[in-house]
Amino acid sequence: MLTEPSSPLFRHLLRHTDDWDTARHPITSETLPGATRRPHICFVSPEAWPVFSGDPAIKLIGGAEVQQCILARLLASAGYRVSMICLDYGQPPRVVMDGVTIYRSYRPNAGIPGLRFFHPRLTGMWRAMREVDADIYYQRTASMLTAVVAAFCRWHGKHSIYAGASDSDFSPGQQLVNFQRDRWLFERGLAAVDAVVVQNQTQQRDCLENYGRNATVIQNCYELPVDAQPGADDYVLWVATMRPGKRPDLFLEMARRLPHRRFVMVGGAAGSNPADTSFFTSIRSAAGALSNVDFVGFRPLAEVEPLFDRARIVVNTSIVEGMPNIFLQAWARGIPTVAYIDVGARHAGMPVYRVVDDTTAAVREIERLFTDESYRTQASLRCASYFAATHAKTAVLASYTRLLSELVSGEHRGHP
Repeated sequence: MLTEPSSPLFRHLLRHTDDWDTARHPITSETLPGATRRPHICFVSPEAWPVFSGDPAIKLIGGAEVQQCILARLLASAGYRVSMICLDYGQPPRVVMDGVTIYRSYRPNAGIPGLRFFHPRLTGMWRAMREVDADIYYQRTASMLTAVVAAFCRWHGKHSIYAGASDSDFSPGQQLVNFQRDRWLFERGLAAVDAVVVQNQTQQRDCLENYGRNATVIQNCYELPVDAQPGADDYVLWVATMRPGKRPDLFLEMARRLPHRRFVMVGGAAGSNPADTSFFTSIRSAAGALSNVDFVGFRPLAEVEPLFDRARIVVNTSIVEGMPNIFLQAWARGIPTVAYIDVGARHAGMPVYRVVDDTTAAVREIERLFTDESYRTQASLRCASYFAATHAKTAVLASYTRLLSELVSGEHRGHP
């Protein structure tokens, strides 16, 4: 039997989002249990367990999940009570790791196709959020969960944050969502959450122009592993999930045109369906035909980090991004990047990295970064300086502390 999410009120909230701002009173320090404590924040991140736990048996790493795990640990270290809701990958119902309490919901493929949208997915997530009983719920990436989180928070007098993970999140009809139903729910949720966090000014502009929402720019965060030892500088690195939108074939074409350079390719299949498996297999086969390409395949995050230590250049071939984690992993080490997309990163008025239009330009830039040491040194200093000023944990924590404080005090204004 379905519970609260299937009720008439849940459906009413999804249809009448304009009224959500008056649906409940803001939480203040007086109404929070303990009065003077910092708010309890919960990350609704279904696929984050493999990243947070570092379980090498689960071949799943998403950029949004990496960011949420970093942020959860950062807030916990700063004295916040932090929880996270993940899918059931076989872990215990409740686990405490690095100060974060992780709650288990439903198994990834549980339920009957066609019905599992409602149960166990919708009901299971709602039940887990109720069990956590946080003050603020944070959800990232466009999905139907945006609406679920927003509705839950309105029902139970909580606060909600939606964090964009890609520029496409704020372009109507372009979201990386499989079903029209889920896109519709995402847009209803985006209209209803208390706060929207974006990664760059482009997302901020599009969120306001397309959805009438004020958004707060908070940069992604990253910290070098304590055992990081960058400096080998001997290959070109590509790291991403193997899906068509990431365009791994372009990276292989660069390798074909630069047979005297070494290329390393890291990433697993996007999923387990035949199309995902076929695409992954085709890229692996093409890479295997090139003697200067090391096709690593899927690796857990902890095993990917050392590969950045030995890279000279990091390449991104995606069609659309927000702020790729691989940029932060590179820039923190002073490694120049080459990409087809411009994320708006500027240092002293200059682009932090070279944006290319085609493979010819990419190949030319890669070769120059190998042969022109002065040019490469300047590029390295530029990206390292930008990272330190923009993506280090101190600045990111300060931004989130300010936003969370505004939410619980009722001072945040999510609408113009």
